[in-house]
Amino acid sequence: MTSAEPTERTTAAEPAAERPTPQAPRDARFIDVHYHVGPDAYLRRHTAVTAGEVYAGHDGWVVLKNHLGSTAAQAWEARMQGLPVSGSIVLNDLAGGFDLRAVEQAVIQHGEDSGLRLIVHLPTVTGRTHRSRLARTPSHPLLANGQRPLTVADDNHVLRPEVRELLRAARDLPVVISTGHADGNEVRLLVDEAVRLDLPRLMLNQPANPMTGLACKDLVEVAAAEQVWTEQTALTRLLEYQDWTDFADVLSLLPRVVYSSDLGQPSQMDIEPWLKWSREAFDRAGLTPERVAEITHAEPLKMLSL
Repeated sequence: MTSAEPTERTTAAEPAAERPTPQAPRDARFIDVHYHVGPDAYLRRHTAVTAGEVYAGHDGWVVLKNHLGSTAAQAWEARMQGLPVSGSIVLNDLAGGFDLRAVEQAVIQHGEDSGLRLIVHLPTVTGRTHRSRLARTPSHPLLANGQRPLTVADDNHVLRPEVRELLRAARDLPVVISTGHADGNEVRLLVDEAVRLDLPRLMLNQPANPMTGLACKDLVEVAAAEQVWTEQTALTRLLEYQDWTDFADVLSLLPRVVYSSDLGQPSQMDIEPWLKWSREAFDRAGLTPERVAEITHAEPLKMLSL
């Protein structure tokens, strides 16, 4: 044994440098439950870290989304750097579809330190006819022809057995199920099944988008169950998929609304301009400060909290 060996062991046993702790979600000014970072199916403006830094600078919290699959590990890595970031998984075919193992892996990678649930988005690539108004560039040559589509219902308009099983399993996992880009009929089927199974949390993912097509008048009935939250994105309004009146009515009238950006595209506004645009939109819609706090923080936190 050389004299250097004890020194090496002592050095190895020394505690690692203390990592910075991100602001707790409950102390954030707002929570954006839907923001896209790279690497994703399309080129994005920010990475998990650079987006997290911007949200931290505005006392916000961000949930990352990725059409390729999971952002859980990215979110964990960002939190290890003291950034206010949590994650999600999108169950497109490329990520394994409705395989529960993909969800469980993402839950494990997401960790428990944030105190927030992982959002599990049902498929967003469904093969339905819709020409996006976004200017988008695929992030990799293998995506030049898009991804193979996957829907939650079969040709008989019945929920697939594997979707029912996923919803059943989700009752015992720290997750929020999101309807993805299901159509209006599929959303109704998912809500009915969530109520039947007593699934604690179901988020209607940007229901005003053209692939879903649910307006505020529809959501009064569809989102009535107490375990259902309605996501209102800025992007559906920015792309004029949703008229001003419906946008304002959702923000003003519905229970359990969570307001998000759905941004991250280089062709759209950055985070800080979105915050300014949102404040102006809330003022125009006549929202009280209490209602703004409800849809931007209280309801997102309630939906996501463990």
